[in-house]
Amino acid sequence: MTNQENQRSRILQVEQLVKCYLSGSAILTIIDKLDLIVRSGEKIAITGPSGCGKTTLLNLIGGMDEADSGRILFQGENLSCKQPKELARFRNEEIGFVFQFHHLLPEFSSVENVMMPLLLRRQSSAKAQMAASTFLKQLGLGDRLYHRPGELSGGEQQRVALARSLIGKPRLLLADEPTGNLDTKTSQDIHHLLVKVHETFNLTSIIVTHDPHLASLCDQVWNLDSGRLERVV
Repeated sequence: MTNQENQRSRILQVEQLVKCYLSGSAILTIIDKLDLIVRSGEKIAITGPSGCGKTTLLNLIGGMDEADSGRILFQGENLSCKQPKELARFRNEEIGFVFQFHHLLPEFSSVENVMMPLLLRRQSSAKAQMAASTFLKQLGLGDRLYHRPGELSGGEQQRVALARSLIGKPRLLLADEPTGNLDTKTSQDIHHLLVKVHETFNLTSIIVTHDPHLASLCDQVWNLDSGRLERVV
């Protein structure tokens, strides 16, 4: 691979990233001169103990938090140079987020929850509903379109959340402990679904997980320790 081809395949490049928090009078460095290169189409697992900064790292990559120093380049563009409106558009169009807790709106049905990102793009309600219904059916929820979150199982709720994250056809999927709140059998079902959607929708995926089974399904496994990443697999 030539240097030019190597550069072109990089969808995400994190360079010397630093993030600190103030705790009383002490400054805690959570992310410490961290580097990471992610190429298009890769599945990356990030492991590490609770509180080590994994969620902070995902929030920085996804443009939901701002680093103290360093750079995050997405498709060669520096996120720190984007204005708030540009960042909001970036999150809506380029990033799919899946969290440990589904964060579905309890008063809305499955299909209404999944429609939300498209409505934010000012797509018509009819088109958004048709697209959301199609996505939910693809994820095995054709008979749960009009159920509210409280009427769904934990695994079904996470499938709806996954559909919502994918409806806008993002290039990068960020998943933060997506099965940390589920039983073993349901977790493994979601693990294999994540792999399936990664391939079906030509995603690049970064998955934070404590689960060794989910990590084993990824192309690379990195451990976050003392603010930096070390390659495990």
